[in-house]
Amino acid sequence: MSQAKAYAVTSPTSPFQPWTFERREPGDRDVRIEIAFCGICHSDLHTARGEWPGVQYPVVPGHEIAGKVTAVGKKVKNFKVGDLAGVGCLVASCGKCANCKIGLEQHCAGPVSFTYNSLEKDGRTATQGGYSSHIVVDESFVLKIKAGQPLERVAPLLCAGITTYSPLKRFGAGKGKAVGVLGLGGLGHMGVKLAAAMGAEVVALSGTAAKKADAKRLGAHDFVLTSDAAAMSKSAGRLDLIVDTVSGNHDIGAALGLLKTDGTLVLVGASPEPLALPAFPLIMGRRRVAGSLIGGLAETQEMLDFCAAKKVLSDVEVIAPSAIDTAYGRLAKGDVRYRFSIDLSKL
Repeated sequence: MSQAKAYAVTSPTSPFQPWTFERREPGDRDVRIEIAFCGICHSDLHTARGEWPGVQYPVVPGHEIAGKVTAVGKKVKNFKVGDLAGVGCLVASCGKCANCKIGLEQHCAGPVSFTYNSLEKDGRTATQGGYSSHIVVDESFVLKIKAGQPLERVAPLLCAGITTYSPLKRFGAGKGKAVGVLGLGGLGHMGVKLAAAMGAEVVALSGTAAKKADAKRLGAHDFVLTSDAAAMSKSAGRLDLIVDTVSGNHDIGAALGLLKTDGTLVLVGASPEPLALPAFPLIMGRRRVAGSLIGGLAETQEMLDFCAAKKVLSDVEVIAPSAIDTAYGRLAKGDVRYRFSIDLSKL
């Protein structure tokens, strides 16, 4: 076993504080990664503050992990010491169910191991995430990061990137398609960048007028202020696809009206509260509401390679671990452009 330094919370109301715990030594198929940066996802906040059920404390959040390989097991084939590598939301799955067999590990029938607040494959050891000095993961769940990229900006791709890339790809975002991205935060800014890189006409949909300039800088071709009834009415029936990244309770009825006939609204933001789903915008336009959860390992690697080729990176504010509580407070208010990335060298 090896001692890992980390920042953890011990209750829904406690602040983050330094904590030391044990990681396993690399087994035959394991990769040990010295973590350079870890992004802060809204899921981290929901978990740390006990807003989702089943949180086991103490917990070290973080599933947007980027760093350098420092050790490999003797049967590891695809990584060597010195390689850049990443870890996303999963560290293990059953590998045998129908979903695992077709590369949908995120929908594993179980047992599945999430990067934190879960159990390792031994069924006993709690998983702890990337707000830590290092992590040990089976090579099947480690992603390759191309050399020369800024790891602080790559790290958020391991969740925010794949969460938006997967539905954009699955629902045909590309040339000749009009794609709306609802919400311009950590997920939304990646949705805009990726949809633009895929060649779609991108419309940023936001309730914050001050984000219009940013939306254009990120690659949006147009900006619609969702609180402006006239602007929303003018855009009715305009979009083939909307990726809804809003993580809190919100009205999706107005957004549905922006879709063409047979258009799709995909939920990727996870509101702790149920959303009201009006029937008429669905019925009258033969529209659909769908959901999407990250992506499998192969698709996540595909996304990283796409982003490297297209030079798509997350916009980040780099912080020290000691500033995590302040960052959470700002994140809850939407005060970040557009992802916090923790510099773990400052542990």
